[in-house]
Amino acid sequence: MIRTGRVAAAAAACAAVVVTVVLHIRYPDALVTLLPLADMRDLHVDFDTFHHSAVALTRGTDIYETPAKLTNLNPPLLTVLLAPFAALDALTAYRVFLGVSVLLVVGSVLAVARELRLPATVTVGTLLAVLASSPLHGTLLLGQIYPLLLVGLVGGWIAERRGHPVLAAVLHGVTVALKPSLAPLLLLPAVQRRWAPLRAGIAAAALATLVGVLVAGPSSTVDWLRIALTEGVPDSADNASLPGLAMRFTGSPVVGLMLGLVALVGTLVWIGRHRDRVDPAGTAPWAVVAAGLLLSPIAWHNYLLLLVPGVLVLLAVHRRAAAVALLAVALVPVSWNALFSPEGGVGPLLGRSLYAGILLAYWAVLSSATPLRATRFSDVPPLAAPSPGTSVR
Repeated sequence: MIRTGRVAAAAAACAAVVVTVVLHIRYPDALVTLLPLADMRDLHVDFDTFHHSAVALTRGTDIYETPAKLTNLNPPLLTVLLAPFAALDALTAYRVFLGVSVLLVVGSVLAVARELRLPATVTVGTLLAVLASSPLHGTLLLGQIYPLLLVGLVGGWIAERRGHPVLAAVLHGVTVALKPSLAPLLLLPAVQRRWAPLRAGIAAAALATLVGVLVAGPSSTVDWLRIALTEGVPDSADNASLPGLAMRFTGSPVVGLMLGLVALVGTLVWIGRHRDRVDPAGTAPWAVVAAGLLLSPIAWHNYLLLLVPGVLVLLAVHRRAAAVALLAVALVPVSWNALFSPEGGVGPLLGRSLYAGILLAYWAVLSSATPLRATRFSDVPPLAAPSPGTSVR
């Protein structure tokens, strides 16, 4: 059975690499080639939205009523954090943000690999795969904040691994305040009955949100809540969540929301039942993040960037075939969707749902690897062991 799984993973990895090469040849205007272009309104559109909101904040106007092409769906705290970019023109600010984003991604991957003591060859190979991945290219092209979120998640994971669960929860709470769709992560301590981290995470998320409210103004927060609660579920092929998948097939997100809720609750219940064997610094947090993305109304394929640390953990516990397959399938560019007509029936709809399938695969593999405390993950000690008497839980 294990050998069959390895063969299937190797076949998936090889197929993904071949498809990636073919698509880059057939569609040379891939995301990565568009990075140097200066079109802020249509290419680097997410950062253009953030920049408009940052400028509005510095001028004392409504950060959600701007000339930007897209509506800002993020809480006020993000605009407060990005306010320094308002001092630059939009294109210059984007290019600075682009450089910082690459450094954050590279630094996060190297930090996790170092913490897991992965061999240099494995670390370099993983880093190259991430730099070549479509989620990273999409993130950089649009100017999204996932590298920033990745740093928060990795920081929390490393703190947990080094025996500082409260600090880990605080870092995760601040990250959730920046992207509320990651909120299920705060429930992980609850199902493991770790009450101090649970309180710390919720308090950190609340306080960080309050900072954004106080700086941007209560009216901006009301605007954001209105936008967040009324925004529909897009049926775009790039939306990998289960509600997005349901929208493509049925025109309604209801079934997808129900299935996503089942996935999230099931993941948390599974972890809770095996809490004595589940390491909160193993794949558990990444499995919960993946389940939360399945439930979220919007989970662009670029969100897969946030799950890369979980794949590195798989490498550390010798789930190498699965890890390689997960890294490989993320190489497939979104130009894949151009192969299928949006109005061609069930077959093309399935084809355009590739990244929904990939997100499901990430969730399934990361979830299956969560009971690790009593197995091989304990053989990978943290770089800085906790002091005597300190629980790693």
